[in-house]
Amino acid sequence: LCLSFGCAASLSPPCLSAQFRRPGDFILGGLFPFGKDTNVKKGGDKGHVTADVTAVPSALRLFTDGLIWALGMRFTIDQINNSSSLLPGITLGYDMYDTCFEPLVALQPSLLFLTRNGTTGIGVLCNYTEYQPRVTAVIGPHQSDLCLVTAKLFSSFLIPQVSYGASSETLSNTELYPSFYRTVPSDKNLAEAVVLLLNQFGWNWVATVGSDDEYGRGAQTLFLSMAGTNNICIAFEGLIPTDLAEPSARKQLEDTVRAINSTKVNVVVLFAYSLPAQALLEHSIRMGLGKKVWIGTEAWILSSITASIPNVQSIGTVLGFVMRTGTVPGFQEYVAELFNSVAQEEFCRRSKELSRLMNPEVLDTHCQQCDQVTLRDIWATLSVTTVQPVHVAVYSVAQALHRALGCTTKSCPKTAIKSWQLLHFMNTLPFEVTGQSFRFDQSHSTNTGYKLIFWAWRDGSLTHLPVGDYDQTLYIRRTQIQFHTVDKKEPTSECFRRCEAGQFRRIKGFNLCCYDCTDCSENTFWSSTDSTGCSPCPQHQWAPARSTRCYDRTERFLFWDSPLAVTLVTIMALTAALICGTALLFLKHLRSPLVQVSGGGRSLLALLMLLLQSLSCCLYVGRPSAALCSLQQLSYAFCLNGCFSTFVPKALEITLVTEFPRRAPRLLHWVTHGRAWLLVAASLLIQALLSFCHLRLGPDFLVADYKSLPSEVLLVCGTQSWTAFALLHGYNSCLAFACFLCTFMVQTPAKRYNVARGITFATLIFFVIWIFFLVIFATLRTVLRAVTQICTILATTLGILASFFVPKCYILVFRPDLNTGDFCQNPGEEEPEEVNR
Repeated sequence: LCLSFGCAASLSPPCLSAQFRRPGDFILGGLFPFGKDTNVKKGGDKGHVTADVTAVPSALRLFTDGLIWALGMRFTIDQINNSSSLLPGITLGYDMYDTCFEPLVALQPSLLFLTRNGTTGIGVLCNYTEYQPRVTAVIGPHQSDLCLVTAKLFSSFLIPQVSYGASSETLSNTELYPSFYRTVPSDKNLAEAVVLLLNQFGWNWVATVGSDDEYGRGAQTLFLSMAGTNNICIAFEGLIPTDLAEPSARKQLEDTVRAINSTKVNVVVLFAYSLPAQALLEHSIRMGLGKKVWIGTEAWILSSITASIPNVQSIGTVLGFVMRTGTVPGFQEYVAELFNSVAQEEFCRRSKELSRLMNPEVLDTHCQQCDQVTLRDIWATLSVTTVQPVHVAVYSVAQALHRALGCTTKSCPKTAIKSWQLLHFMNTLPFEVTGQSFRFDQSHSTNTGYKLIFWAWRDGSLTHLPVGDYDQTLYIRRTQIQFHTVDKKEPTSECFRRCEAGQFRRIKGFNLCCYDCTDCSENTFWSSTDSTGCSPCPQHQWAPARSTRCYDRTERFLFWDSPLAVTLVTIMALTAALICGTALLFLKHLRSPLVQVSGGGRSLLALLMLLLQSLSCCLYVGRPSAALCSLQQLSYAFCLNGCFSTFVPKALEITLVTEFPRRAPRLLHWVTHGRAWLLVAASLLIQALLSFCHLRLGPDFLVADYKSLPSEVLLVCGTQSWTAFALLHGYNSCLAFACFLCTFMVQTPAKRYNVARGITFATLIFFVIWIFFLVIFATLRTVLRAVTQICTILATTLGILASFFVPKCYILVFRPDLNTGDFCQNPGEEEPEEVNR
């Protein structure tokens, strides 16, 4: 089958050679790789090289592969011609040529196929609708490199071309190659299967090597693109030469092995055909690479060339994907019968007659090596090499012819059919081959799926053991895989150890698979094993450090049963009891001089306000609400104002007597007796108006603080408007300051009770407490904020009680002799200071 200009041509037509050309109603062109060059050539997808049969031992396998595929086409055409239902009355003819794995060699018969039927010339036309080429359709070639060249030619004439081995994803572009079809899956499916295999075993740190041809580069590019989106990191990617005769080939292979060894990966993905794969594996063994998991493809995993490498068992575990194909019934018997017939004189006589009938001007198809191959040479290869893709390719064209001609099961009309008319039927209609249904998909491929193959060594012999299947999803029978490791367990292949629960990956350098394991911080949680960071918890939840989930936050406020709250409530109760006792004592001695000089009934109002102020501490204990927050400041300010309002008339009275003695007789009636109550009422009214303004400008509101505490939500009352806060409490400060100014310099005559001193100390204590309160209150954001307010209320209440009321209680109880008109004379009843002089 070798072309006279591509390989060594025979001088006389051998018997078997002439069987690869036969006339018929419709001619099919066949392109098959026999390969008989003595030089190594770049090949294609399924792992074959060209070499002289007598020079290289593995070349016999390469040659027989191509011969088997050619015989598969011949067998299928004979089967169709003998069928009474597929193309009844129609005979298919064929012309088969050797590609020699070279694009230039493959172009010669391709151009011949394009010539006008009955001529050796190609018509240059604007419209090829009525153009009838020499062949109706083309089967082959096997390699993607060659198909990328020939497919452009045949697509220009819209001649159907069906390859039985080209798997490059580039050929899936139906706009560039509208008439190209293939009966094998594309490399995209293969790359998806490899990625799924790596994911199932958790291998995310791998090296990938491809042969430097269309198949290796294309498959590796697809794999790299898919690996990146599936969290698989590539430690090394490289290409190995296909022309091993090049001077730099050996160094390139050695550099590749050293690079793989330096990455310390345990998994190597190899996209190459048999001879480059053989060279890489041989160098790996020689350089002591160590046992790895090699993931291969049909291009080399089924090849006897790689399986026959000395000490190949030492490379480790070999897994790979091969196309899921069925057997072709009767083919082996057909080949056996054909080879038995070659030895008979009658077979050679018919071959010579057939050779004389062929056009001598067309390319020579004589094959010098065909008569040197025996059935024994081809039988071992026959059981491994799959011929079904060739079988299906021929049947796809025959089925399209059947539909295009409008054949029935009994006859076919004798009408002319143009090649382009077959495309519609090949695109749209399914067809059956030996009971199995096939259909070309949108990319003109037939995706039959893959089998996962494991190299099992039994008694020193290799067995290709099926251990899984891939058809969109991958199923693996793991128990059947015996990894070649010390403990017979599946190896790991990771850049670093797996992070434990509650840890995330902190990437180191530029490779996504090299990382440190870092604990998740508080209020973050670890969501998945592939996370490169911890996810924050929702606001209403929290998480401890190195957590795998979030927990609901508990509410934090000043609980009634907390020790601090119990202590404060106890102090509040004691303060309230002390106030009540003081009020009863004052009520009992209401008409006495001491109580009258202290304000009389107004003192009882002051004690009532202090009692309410102390009881308002309950508003700060328990779960706060928006209403309670608004009421807290109002109650404190209003009660404190009620107390200070009773001090104002007495402070003004003392000031008039001591500082303005001449005007005192005319002004005292405005601050004493009934008009003093008017001053108290006016002060309370002003405070009420300020309270209303506080509510309008911005009352305190409930704040759910999620930041101050790690695992709890803090419920506190927040200050919405500091302006409103200042207006509310500023008035009381003004009253206290006025009372302080009116009383702090007053000198009382000897043996007289100093009423002013009590007011002075009460207001002074108030200012001291509020200085500390404002500083603490403005900065605190915890439960202590409520505690601070309670303490401020209690301290203010107790301060006023201790400085103003307790000394009077002491006199009432222990020194009743001092409770006289002379000692407790009202300032308004005293003689003016000038008179005393």
